[in-house]
Amino acid sequence: MQVSQLEWIITLAVTVAILLVDVVVIGRRPHEPSTRESATALGIYVGLAVAFGLWVWFFHGSQYGLEFYAGWLTEYSLSVDNLFIFLIIMASFKVPRIYQQEALLVGIVLALIFRGIFIALGAVAIEQFSWIFYLFGAFLVYTAINLARDTEHDDDADNAVVQFARKHLRTTDKWDGLRLWIRDGSANGARLITPMFLVIVALGTTDLLFALDSIPAIYGLTKEPYLVFTANVFALMGLRQLYFLLGDMLKRLVYLSQGLAFVLFFIGVKLILHALHENELPFVNGGAPVHVPEIPTLASLAVIVVTLLITTVASLYKTRTFRKEQ
Repeated sequence: MQVSQLEWIITLAVTVAILLVDVVVIGRRPHEPSTRESATALGIYVGLAVAFGLWVWFFHGSQYGLEFYAGWLTEYSLSVDNLFIFLIIMASFKVPRIYQQEALLVGIVLALIFRGIFIALGAVAIEQFSWIFYLFGAFLVYTAINLARDTEHDDDADNAVVQFARKHLRTTDKWDGLRLWIRDGSANGARLITPMFLVIVALGTTDLLFALDSIPAIYGLTKEPYLVFTANVFALMGLRQLYFLLGDMLKRLVYLSQGLAFVLFFIGVKLILHALHENELPFVNGGAPVHVPEIPTLASLAVIVVTLLITTVASLYKTRTFRKEQ
């Protein structure tokens, strides 16, 4: 895929512009968005992603269009799972609703930064070491198995980093918007860490862990850094609005982890098959490629879509039946 420097510049400029608009809007008027506001913004972001995929399809070829859509759907589903952890963090720290938009925006910006770093590292690793696909594949299979075993989300808010901050830093229970510290009323005016600081630490460490999963996953669907980056950008756009639009409905997606586990396992196997097909390791088949079938992108997209549909329908049916029985 030949991506011009101008395309990269425009893509990065639009991404920064959208983030700046979000920062300005939230900074001027912190509030809990209405359902209509959230639905409108989310519809615009999803529409932009679909339109971008069509642009890639017609100007760079159908294969790259399919790769973008497969990557976008995978990253979006992983982002929804990330959003569920954000929900737990907000509840654990009792973040006031008026400040949740600000915290979510910081979390999304951190996610974009971490994923950008891992995208660049992944591109370099793939360019230099073809055997990296073995590691990516094995890591995704391992992650999928652990995710399938974990039937319930743990409270990730009180992770080791947050515990360290609470133990070794002076904190206060007073909220003051996005301010990370305030001065106490004493004569020396000592600085106290606000709860928002701990929330951002929890969101940041969660973003880092999810980036470790998401980047190998999308490199299993496309090797184009431009598509990897744009799929992640569009997956994170509208995530803040989705948080407020779905609300408690996120808790109804009880089979989301199992669905994602299957998707990650499938992509892990796909990566291992690709690594065997391109094998250069001397201790595997004497360093020669292994003639194994490779999974086409269209088949990958179909598996991802069907899995997400089944996961959503089964989750909603399960929770609806459970509510009726109560």
